[in-house]
Amino acid sequence: MKYTKELGLDSGKAICYSGFREGQRPGDVFPSYEEIKEDLLILQNEWKYLRLYDCDKHSEIVLEVIVKENFDFKVMLGAYIGAEANNYGCPWGGSFSEDQLEINKVTNENQIKKLIRLANQYPDIIFSLSAGNEACVDWTDHYVPVESVINYVRMIKKGAKQPVTFCENYLPWLDKLKDLVDEVDFISIHTYPVWEYKNIHEAMEYTKQNFYSVANKYPDKLVVITEAGWTTFSNGKGICPSNVSEEHQDIYYNDLITWCQEDDILTFVFEAFDEPWKGSPEAHEPEKHWGLFKVDRSPKLVMAKYKPVLI
Repeated sequence: MKYTKELGLDSGKAICYSGFREGQRPGDVFPSYEEIKEDLLILQNEWKYLRLYDCDKHSEIVLEVIVKENFDFKVMLGAYIGAEANNYGCPWGGSFSEDQLEINKVTNENQIKKLIRLANQYPDIIFSLSAGNEACVDWTDHYVPVESVINYVRMIKKGAKQPVTFCENYLPWLDKLKDLVDEVDFISIHTYPVWEYKNIHEAMEYTKQNFYSVANKYPDKLVVITEAGWTTFSNGKGICPSNVSEEHQDIYYNDLITWCQEDDILTFVFEAFDEPWKGSPEAHEPEKHWGLFKVDRSPKLVMAKYKPVLI
């Protein structure tokens, strides 16, 4: 299915955007209006679609900047939903008290309500809504039962007009999320060949396999890729350091963009800028280094020829 037809969108590149810089992190110190404006000036001539993960202060400022500075971006806005059940199999934590799980349920419902409110406040900018991110996959530290996700999707569809999805690794869509498929307007998958021990020569074919495994199972449902990318450093935990570099990222990004443009697949590249707050304190922690731009906003190799217009 063609996203341009199904979602009524113009063809364009898409990217995941989170603007947290050195010393900033969600729930604590947020980027300023001017910092977010600087980021969007960098992104504006290459990307048309932005994915935002949370209905927090960061997303509120992004939407404000788009309006006040008259940027030509369309946004997929998500609600971040926290753990509603324990996931003891998560290697980096997924165990909570019953009291905390109950608190999380209330917080999640408030997040969904805020998502609806922002969707109605910015109907010309927000083109789609996500009921959560990676909350049902086996390894998540914020596990939410599928039944709860379905309820959140129904809440959003009742309260807002934009198409609704749920963003998750490709694998759960093949079985675990089958009851969710009929509820969402389109399916959103994540594909990370480098996390599944694929080298750069295998990567693009593996991404295609991930995509078509879902698309072929549900031929009447649009499938969008909401995360795909290649990190540029690794501390050796989960990803071999020899399998990541700016050169590898450059190859994967360009192959990915070429395929998606040829096949009319909406794909949000992960991600715009490196984020130091993520993952472990180790400098080469891979979660910190997925950006096409470094944390100081200088371009990596993949963007070396890109010359953004800043005025």
